[in-house]
Amino acid sequence: MWSSFIGLIPSGLVVLCTILSYVVPLGIYSINQMLHKYGDPPWMQTAVPEQVDQQSTNYGEALLKENE
Repeated sequence: MWSSFIGLIPSGLVVLCTILSYVVPLGIYSINQMLHKYGDPPWMQTAVPEQVDQQSTNYGEALLKENE
């Protein structure tokens, strides 16, 4: 009976790769967030995504008005 259960358990390399496939992207994500927290300029940290969208459209409208 135990041999049938032991036969279902994947090998150690499969388990290791499965764990690494979760830990490595999570580590990269957290390092990236930390770098953005300490490295982004102040104007970028306070920007709300809606404001960024409005700024890009307003900037385009301002350029069109300047060219008229």
